[in-house]
Amino acid sequence: MPTESDGVRADAVSPAVVKAADLLAEATRTGVVCPPVRDLLDGGGLETAYAVQQLNVRRGVDAGRRIVGRKIGLTSPAVQRQLGVDQPDFGALFADMAVPDGGEVPLGRLLQPKVEAEVALVLGRDLPHPDCTIVDVLRAVDFALPALEIVDSRVRDWDISLVDTVADNASCGLYVLGATPVPLTAVDLRTVTMTMTRGGDTVSEGTGADCLGSPLTAAVWLASALAERGDPLRAGDVVLTGALGPMTPAAPGDAFEAHISDLGSVRVRFAEQATEASEGDGK
Repeated sequence: MPTESDGVRADAVSPAVVKAADLLAEATRTGVVCPPVRDLLDGGGLETAYAVQQLNVRRGVDAGRRIVGRKIGLTSPAVQRQLGVDQPDFGALFADMAVPDGGEVPLGRLLQPKVEAEVALVLGRDLPHPDCTIVDVLRAVDFALPALEIVDSRVRDWDISLVDTVADNASCGLYVLGATPVPLTAVDLRTVTMTMTRGGDTVSEGTGADCLGSPLTAAVWLASALAERGDPLRAGDVVLTGALGPMTPAAPGDAFEAHISDLGSVRVRFAEQATEASEGDGK
């Protein structure tokens, strides 16, 4: 029989969705990767995968976490080739996923981290319409920032299909935002160029056009998709618009910096040793 779990009614979704959500949540809690969940969902497709994602997002909200925006995944052809998928997806951003520019990711905070550079948009207006246009997005965006998304997978060895990554909150881990806002009137996001380094060596390059043709095009896709689901983007939301180039694995001690022309730079480093606090987390 279905049971109540973490404040979410288990009888509102199928047992397979609950089982997949539980498996991913347990991997997050224990720091131990899990098998892919696609077989559990028995060919249910993307809507079933989003049901898994939404169940764990609702559990997070019920536990006191705060949603601050959304991420778009799989916008770069290079990243799509890396993961063997052919369309974008989305996930939720929580406030506790933010890392300060130049900050450090504690050892053990993530399971299998990879880093990608992208453009972040911060909204000043709601985007409530399922037929969102580029003009709607241009009017709604307050400013843009350079960003690093630290993607992560709860699935062992990144053995993921589109269903797996959608269920796993679009493989979201952490994110880092630059500190200097840039209005859209000062930048053409389609033509920006990105260079990301690790320890001073270039590991990823790309342009705004590598993100669905433009980060603004990606934002239109996301706004329409969320409005159609009855959960639209709102004023104040952060939108990570998707990778401008290939994602790069991160190891303890690595330091990353991404520079995006006309937007500036953003940095993050990964701790080499566990802190006293992270040792107490059991990871």
